[in-house]
Amino acid sequence: MDSKHTSFVRVRAAGFTLVELMLAVALIGVLAAIAMPIYSNYRERVNRTIAIQDVKIIQLLIADYAANGGSLPASLADVGNGGKLDPWGHAYKYVDLTSVGGIGKARKDHKLNPINSDFDLFSMGKDGVFKPQLTQKDSLDDIVRAHDGAFVGLASTFSPQ
Repeated sequence: MDSKHTSFVRVRAAGFTLVELMLAVALIGVLAAIAMPIYSNYRERVNRTIAIQDVKIIQLLIADYAANGGSLPASLADVGNGGKLDPWGHAYKYVDLTSVGGIGKARKDHKLNPINSDFDLFSMGKDGVFKPQLTQKDSLDDIVRAHDGAFVGLASTFSPQ
């Protein structure tokens, strides 16, 4: 072979081209954009379920306290749940409606009728804000106890009877 006519052989190095990497990153981004809202909705349903179960358990503790002590507790601390937080990191709210001035602090339905006659117990929901009337925008995500414990659930699904 003549030194003047040396042929060069191109050897392709192993790896990805910039275009291939950009396509892979774009594909991962699209999948993440699809998965994140689904996961967020799932987490929100789980948090609501946890809050509903917490309210049901706390209402049983309050009923037990009242049955043994003759009156409703002054606060959730009296039933061992004073510092209990809902899944969104907010303290559960409790109002003894039988105490002096209690009825004025009652949660109300769309016609401004109190939703309970004994006590209110609720979580302020994801936004951490509530209004006395359940149909207000700030209260729709609250987890409430209503009809003296016959209903525990999302305020937006509550219907007065």
